[in-house]
Amino acid sequence: MTTPERPASPVPPFDLRGKVALVTGGSRGIGRAIAEGFAQAGADVVIASKKLESCETAAAEIEAATGRHALPVQCHVGRWEDCDRLVETVYGEFGRCDVLVNNAGMSPAYGDLTAVTEELYDKVHAVNARGPFRLSVLTGTRMAEGEGGSIVNISSVGSWRPTPVDLPYAMAKAALNALTLALAGAWAPKVRANLVLPSANETDMNSGWPAEMKARVAEANPMKRLGRPEDLVGVCVFLASDAASYVNGAQVPVDGGLYRTL
Repeated sequence: MTTPERPASPVPPFDLRGKVALVTGGSRGIGRAIAEGFAQAGADVVIASKKLESCETAAAEIEAATGRHALPVQCHVGRWEDCDRLVETVYGEFGRCDVLVNNAGMSPAYGDLTAVTEELYDKVHAVNARGPFRLSVLTGTRMAEGEGGSIVNISSVGSWRPTPVDLPYAMAKAALNALTLALAGAWAPKVRANLVLPSANETDMNSGWPAEMKARVAEANPMKRLGRPEDLVGVCVFLASDAASYVNGAQVPVDGGLYRTL
């Protein structure tokens, strides 16, 4: 008696083998976790951030843990020419880029709103919005000319409900949200663009928060804790993979239910 063949699964696997993924801000925090998650799913990864030494350390650790190729590249995404050089480096090394994760971000502390300088405002916008625009345009165009791809932009639920505490950051992330929704129609159906919106995470960005502030933020969350970088990995692997082939223009909060809305 022969065993009948099992029918093909209707759900495509979360499989990134054969793909190349570029992750900005990939040397630490959320970006570091996403890059390693992609490598574990089979992708070769490009680790980009301002400090080459940090990129090299992260790349070596990811290669050792996963066996995939991890390329470290120094890049300040707030600088137009650095974005151009980064994309040329990726295509020069791999000949393709299948996934772009715009994760690099910054939110410097300030006093009241009158303490926000032009320099601070411009720097925050450049890293959180202008750089992702340039990288998305350069890679998205090439993805559309090739086999297609996925753009995943890491925003913040704070862009939905801005406060005076981090207003330039929230404004820049709101611009990133708008960029993503536009890109979802720019090169479709070959290129998809989606948003992931975390809440406050245990990363270097808020390492200076007083303990009582962290406790207050955690208590306000239904999950009773701050987010962790690894909380973002599964969502990003899904959005990068063929399992999300019909997911485009989505806005996915990963916030423990903090900003749940109808």
